[in-house]
Amino acid sequence: MYTREIQPPRPSPLENGLPIAGTWTEAFTDVNLLDIRQPYPRWLLDYRIKEWESFTVNDEQFYIDITLSNVKLYRAVHIFLYNKESKEHTWFRKTFPLSNWYTPRNLINSTMIEHDYGLFLRVHNWLDVGIIKIDINLEERRKYPAFTLHLEYEIKNLSPLIVNLLFSERRSLYSYKVCAPVRGDIVIGRQHRVFNPATTAGMVRDCKGCYPYRMRSTWCSAVAYDSHNRLYGFNITENQAKETYKNNENGLWIAGKLTPLPPVHITMPNGVNEDWVIQDMEGMVDLVFSPQVPVHKRFDCIIVHSEYNACLGFYKGTLVDAEGNRILLHNAFGLGKKLYLRL
Repeated sequence: MYTREIQPPRPSPLENGLPIAGTWTEAFTDVNLLDIRQPYPRWLLDYRIKEWESFTVNDEQFYIDITLSNVKLYRAVHIFLYNKESKEHTWFRKTFPLSNWYTPRNLINSTMIEHDYGLFLRVHNWLDVGIIKIDINLEERRKYPAFTLHLEYEIKNLSPLIVNLLFSERRSLYSYKVCAPVRGDIVIGRQHRVFNPATTAGMVRDCKGCYPYRMRSTWCSAVAYDSHNRLYGFNITENQAKETYKNNENGLWIAGKLTPLPPVHITMPNGVNEDWVIQDMEGMVDLVFSPQVPVHKRFDCIIVHSEYNACLGFYKGTLVDAEGNRILLHNAFGLGKKLYLRL
């Protein structure tokens, strides 16, 4: 059975100007990768750091994925909303060139606001009281309807997954993830739906990484309530970090309890729109993801190249928790993403 050391809290993922690898029990009070000692100018390090904060909501009718990202040459807002009953989906994406906007350096008590071009988005991170709040108002456009969204993630007394992974001695990736119940409501068109935390599941992700020039990452996730009314979720990522057996971004949550998962290999034998095979070497992860609703975006401009593939679909297979219990997934609705960024 795979295990790893989960360390007690510390204020920062850096020590004496260098990143340290590990997995921790609580969020850092300060994450500033610009404090890494580098042999080249600080502005160049700043350019290499990419950061984002993202949120998932899943209930019986709606699946929502929200991402705010900053890759330094531009920042972007992605809002993906899928109605399971009508099979309709709305995908809003807005990019802002030459960004001077940054995600907060901690989740303890911080705010992030985006207000432009018919969009208002505000995120309040209040880990000190166990709540993260999101408010979104989007005006109607030709390709998507107006909607208003309010969410509250109730994360008090839950077990997060906090890691710092090394790409090299002076390059690292910080990541915070937690699976939590969600309350709130959405108004879209003339429809109003209330999200009940007893039936609405969500996941919060906060990431900052000093990535290589060519960034590759594949990510798989699902969150919901099972037949026993337990909140469960998993996050599985394959990226360019080193020594992933000791520390990685992979975790399984059952009723608020975290099971760290081993590194995995994600293959797509017939391409990104067909089945993804997700397996490890420890017998804890054996999944197949079947994409149903693909979203593909590609961008090329001289030295910049981006390929973004996001697919909603169903997970089938098994996961194993820390007690050795096998969790059977059958048509678990979730999301898969594959990203390539040369920037």
